[in-house]
Amino acid sequence: MNSRNLVVESLKFKNPERIPRQLWILPWAEIKYPDELKEIKNSYPDDVIYSPSFLKKPLPIKGGKFKMGKYTDEWGCIRHNLQDGIAGEVEKPLLSDWSQVRKVHVPEERLSIDIEKINKFCADADKFVLPEVFQRPFERLQFLRKTENLFIDLLEQPKEFRILLDKVHQFYIEEIKLWCKTNVDGIFLMDDWGAQNSLLINPLIWRKLFKPLYREYIQIAHTNNKFVFMHSDGYILPIIGDLIEIGLDAINSQLFCMNIEEIGEKFKGKITFWGEIDRQHLLPYGSMKDIELAVKEVYENLYLNGGVIAQCEFGPGAKPENIQQVFKMWDTICKIENR
Repeated sequence: MNSRNLVVESLKFKNPERIPRQLWILPWAEIKYPDELKEIKNSYPDDVIYSPSFLKKPLPIKGGKFKMGKYTDEWGCIRHNLQDGIAGEVEKPLLSDWSQVRKVHVPEERLSIDIEKINKFCADADKFVLPEVFQRPFERLQFLRKTENLFIDLLEQPKEFRILLDKVHQFYIEEIKLWCKTNVDGIFLMDDWGAQNSLLINPLIWRKLFKPLYREYIQIAHTNNKFVFMHSDGYILPIIGDLIEIGLDAINSQLFCMNIEEIGEKFKGKITFWGEIDRQHLLPYGSMKDIELAVKEVYENLYLNGGVIAQCEFGPGAKPENIQQVFKMWDTICKIENR
């Protein structure tokens, strides 16, 4: 069975012959542990990969996204990267004056994808393919307005805020519709909604403003027979049920910020958990036994004839031997279950 079928069977809870896997690699790991990373990738190849956009028009960016110094993204937001391998924070709001709201640059260059090349990429791979780009309305508003300003916007909701939100949303709708014309297997949403112990905003505001946006993205994708994956860091327990309700297929979240047993009791078998293993404490500081127990905890609470993708992130502080142990343990569990 190829990787794509493994992932699809996991998403549909159809007892895949093994649990599919994916390693997220930050440039920090490529710089610090190139040899160890190569060994891990050779031993445990990904089942989920990303298609390049093959843009016909270059993006209006400056600098390197993960290079020390200033980086300007395709929307015009400027970041200050303090070291190589890690993306920095946005320095100042691009949109500090609401009078400029209608002049915000929408990066139409992102819509110049080469569908023929993307389809060839998908055909040449036996993997489950997602786009390399993702839709992130909440985070994009943060980058344009800065977080502290955005939180005030969410409370006051001036008409200019609504204009900006709709501008971002309509662009993402157009982008999703375009990618749905390709042969990728799904679309990829990304918004970090959680702090360490709570949601960043009142769930009522989230349900009023942002849930309808995600619902529309998911409906477009499902109408075009695409799955929908989403990443969201932090404590997001209050909205997992909402995401299931609107049809999300797979969620990547910081499970260990929450109560995994409670997550399983409420949501096992209703959505696929696309990782992860605790990157705050276990991957940097945990023992081999700690990693073994963490993988078992995820499996025992969240797996039900599928519904789990073995994923973790190799980022700042993580020990390569712990990353290796994560995937070794998932393979061990698969072998035990398939005896």
